[in-house]
Amino acid sequence: MSGMSERLPASSLPTLRQLQFLAALRDEGSFVGAADAVGVTQPTLSSGIKELEAALGVVLVERGRAGAVLTPAGEIAVASAARVLEEVADLVRAVREAGEAFAGVFRLGAIPTIAPFLLPRALPLLKKRFPKLKLHLREDLTARLVDGLRSRQLDAALIALPYDAAGIATVPVVDDEFFFLCPENHPLAKRNALSPDQVDANELLLLEDGHCLRDHALAICHPPPGRRADDVGATSLHTLVQMVAGGMGVTLLPKLAAEGGVVSGASVAVRQFASPIVGRAIGVAWREGGPREEEARMLADVLRQLF
Repeated sequence: MSGMSERLPASSLPTLRQLQFLAALRDEGSFVGAADAVGVTQPTLSSGIKELEAALGVVLVERGRAGAVLTPAGEIAVASAARVLEEVADLVRAVREAGEAFAGVFRLGAIPTIAPFLLPRALPLLKKRFPKLKLHLREDLTARLVDGLRSRQLDAALIALPYDAAGIATVPVVDDEFFFLCPENHPLAKRNALSPDQVDANELLLLEDGHCLRDHALAICHPPPGRRADDVGATSLHTLVQMVAGGMGVTLLPKLAAEGGVVSGASVAVRQFASPIVGRAIGVAWREGGPREEEARMLADVLRQLF
């Protein structure tokens, strides 16, 4: 059919072994040397070259007392053979890596309230533990990361738990405590035995809608009737800290972020509640029944070593 490549019969296609023989003959310049290079007898190699010539319908090698010399057709054939053999070698490596944990590309997502504070600590450990790992990172909101898992665009994601989503499996890594964050001159900055009910919910600053941390904070401090929870929203934890430093209000801050340097240089006070408030758990999520479950669980095990 016009526009379509002609399908050749299997009997006329060269084998990989024959292509190896031809490449070895080019490299060694003699049948004896080529046979030694590929680990066969000289008659076996000679027979293989003849079969290749018969399949292609052309003479590839000039045989003489001085050795073996490739014909122009042989030079063209061996150049193509080298490319084919390299592609096959790449295929073998890729398949073997796919069967080996964290060997090759692993696509990992993380939410913005975890990524900048956990990944700088985790990446060196992962690289040391799995030197063949090629990590592709994506930072995004939880809902979009979950969509990425379902569509197979991601292999795993670091999210805040609890988070229920059909078809998504999760495993917790560590509980993340909430601290109270306020301006340095705030009345609660030095209050002893601080508790959540002492926090004025009218002052509470939150992340924008879509951040799961917002929902976790609202579960602890409820804005009073008449005040919308989205009156004041920050796009990131760094922005939220600067809003607090500017006297716009107070907020709840994950311990992971506080210890990760998000408040560095800001005129704020970070206080622990008298009874520690566990606002969320940091966990690993993956597509339920997917082929990367073992690696997702291994990732969680490695991350636990950081805490």
